[in-house]
Amino acid sequence: MPIDMAANRYGSIAAEIYDIDKPYFALPDTRFHLERFAGFDRPILEPACGSGRTLVPFLQAGLDVTGFDPSGEMLERCRVRCADAGFAPDLSRQRCEDFAYDRRFGAILIPVGSFTLIDDFAAAMAVLRRFRDHLESGGVLVIDLQGLNFLAGGQPDRRRWSAPNGDLLTCGGIRTATDLLRQRAETTYRYERWRDGTLVETQIDLMAQRYWGLDEFRLALEAAGFGEVTVCGGYDRSRGPRQSDRVWTFEAVA
Repeated sequence: MPIDMAANRYGSIAAEIYDIDKPYFALPDTRFHLERFAGFDRPILEPACGSGRTLVPFLQAGLDVTGFDPSGEMLERCRVRCADAGFAPDLSRQRCEDFAYDRRFGAILIPVGSFTLIDDFAAAMAVLRRFRDHLESGGVLVIDLQGLNFLAGGQPDRRRWSAPNGDLLTCGGIRTATDLLRQRAETTYRYERWRDGTLVETQIDLMAQRYWGLDEFRLALEAAGFGEVTVCGGYDRSRGPRQSDRVWTFEAVA
């Protein structure tokens, strides 16, 4: 049974489930961000691009998108998805903490809360500064963020899916740590693959996330050198954030 307790690694079963559970446009963020970047004529960087859930629709819309991800399994799925759609974008295996390019971008987009996977405050601040340094003057950073209300969650998560080859994939998640001082939570996930009623593969992954306060993240963006910070809630640009929102979307200018 392969066990790798490095946090947020997204192993092979997790990556496979991700594609089954979150096909293109299954979540509201993709259309929301496509509307924001309609006609955008500068290069866009998507850190933590995963298996291409956002990146491929952006390419299909004619946008110039580059992506990176720390998970080799997710990145390989992204390459296959891009090739199937007729694209060969610049994709690389890198981490938010130390990614590097020899060019700058007109925008950096992190959809659906992936920024919370940077689970240490100091590391997250350094990443925000690295984002700023990789943006052109006047470039825009767009980040979907999950707020502090998620720290109060932590109910057990048990789900199952049917894979295209007929395998049964299951996932069981249990909150194993909640640190209110560091605004951080850990959840241990057990992924299983069943074939013809027999358990044939098990993987255990640890997910660690840091959640943010509304004003805290606004101040963090400003401290990292960004200006013109705006925020909306619930993928609705006509209103501000609410306590009940699952996602807030921040936008800031370098």
